Amino acid sequence: MKVLYLYCHPVPESFHGAIRGAALTGLAEAGHDVDLCDLYAENFDPVMRVDQRRRYHDLSMNQLSVESYVARLRAAEAIIVQFPVWCFGAPAMLKGFLDKVLLPGVSFDMSDVNHIKPLLANLKHVAGIATYGRDRWSAMAMGDAPRKLVTRYLPRCAVVTARAQFHALYGMNRADEARRTAFMAKTRNALARL
Repeated sequence: MKVLYLYCHPVPESFHGAIRGAALTGLAEAGHDVDLCDLYAENFDPVMRVDQRRRYHDLSMNQLSVESYVARLRAAEAIIVQFPVWCFGAPAMLKGFLDKVLLPGVSFDMSDVNHIKPLLANLKHVAGIATYGRDRWSAMAMGDAPRKLVTRYLPRCAVVTARAQFHALYGMNRADEARRTAFMAKTRNALARL
């Protein structure tokens, strides 16, 4: 399966870097073809500029400057997003990617605003890997937007709603090495079964 792996963390040697290594190993064990999109390493510009917003609904122009990312998205049968949860949400880099690449005419059809239709016919699976500094109850009290992004929003961009899975390490600020190692192993095993 062709997998677009959206990785969003600025520090290569972080715990997220180790998670990514384990996840990529699991995907390789399963024989998947992975397109690693490291948003920081690729210097993705998450800011939607005035001209980009003005042409957002113009299907002939809205992909300017993000054509290569749109092509990668359209080629993927699965999307995996990996990110730390900051301020109870996805990092601005990832949010900017989604705002600029999941466009009308790309991931949804807005020709009838009363019946918006998904367009990603290729997308079958969505997975999320996230770490939260706080515990699950705190995230739930705030609505747990990162979980909903992965399990509700992204699957609905698929013509046939994509299957979703979400792997979260809550309470990262207090997680010891054993707990972090177990999370990496669990993530690796889950993606090897994708």
